[in-house]
Amino acid sequence: MREHTSDSPAKLGAERDPDCPFCADEVRAHGVAAYGTVLAIPDARPVTEGHLLVITRRHTPDFFTMTDQEKGDLMHLLSVLREQALRSDPTITGFNIGTNCGESAGQRILHAHVHFIPRREGEKARCVKGVIRNKMRY
Repeated sequence: MREHTSDSPAKLGAERDPDCPFCADEVRAHGVAAYGTVLAIPDARPVTEGHLLVITRRHTPDFFTMTDQEKGDLMHLLSVLREQALRSDPTITGFNIGTNCGESAGQRILHAHVHFIPRREGEKARCVKGVIRNKMRY
């Protein structure tokens, strides 16, 4: 895993929920990149090749409960991941970046995470608008 460091490292991973899959050591062991308070792991059901989840090391329910430090580290790591993806795969022409906050918004694991989804021309794009199964009317 590529570890990048932030200027003011926080106490990393001190708050975990034993019932949360994203807090489990075996999930975190699959990390592909990290920066300060966040790390990137492969999505278990990827939309495209290279689909990652950027998760907080600390257990917190969603984007809105993240600290300013976590949000800053998240934005930095997303930029690093974008640059790495573009350098390693010239077929990537775009990205989806998104998060669901709360079960009614389609969030299935109540641990803050943001989807990083590389996109390529010509691939049959699975729409990310359809995140709330059985409620799609668009």
